[in-house]
Amino acid sequence: MFTGLIREMARVQSYRNNELTVKAEYEPCIGDSIAINGACLTVVKVTSGSFTVELSPETQTHIATQNLKGDVHMEPAMAMGDRFEGHIVQGHVDCIGEITQIKDNGNSTDFFISISDEFHRFLVPKGSVTVDGVSLTINEVTKDGFRLTIIPHTIKESLFGEYTQGHTVNIETDMFARYIFHLFKPKAEKSVSWDDISKISALY
Repeated sequence: MFTGLIREMARVQSYRNNELTVKAEYEPCIGDSIAINGACLTVVKVTSGSFTVELSPETQTHIATQNLKGDVHMEPAMAMGDRFEGHIVQGHVDCIGEITQIKDNGNSTDFFISISDEFHRFLVPKGSVTVDGVSLTINEVTKDGFRLTIIPHTIKESLFGEYTQGHTVNIETDMFARYIFHLFKPKAEKSVSWDDISKISALY
């Protein structure tokens, strides 16, 4: 489990076949779970100043592998007793989103991101979403995706400052939204509103 709070910006050294090697200050152990751009991966090699994670074919088909170069977001899995911030993130990327518009508001920046209809149903206004491993709040659910408002600190400390229109990102929707949707789907998929789901989510 992760929080969506980036530990550091790691630097990709190589990405060949199913192995990704990154340079980082953090020193994991073999077998540890590490989120790279929001995807939970397993450490298979550790060297001085770097480590290697393995990507399964399933993972490679669900994430934006073209972004596994230069800097990447990195977060190690939570340990028992760690302070919980952000929101509950599994590191299971649902789909790839596309940044369709970036609007500078002066003291913040709006990012409009489109995603597939299959996962649009899990977006909740003022709910949580993970973009490339970063825990964020959805300000508005749009027809084809959602709008985020990013503060200068987040832009400075993440890859958001490098994103441009057309850039693709890894998306993980809120875990509780997915669970609740599937819980009610067999009985009355069309009769459950997002207001109902928001109220149930608040109980957690």
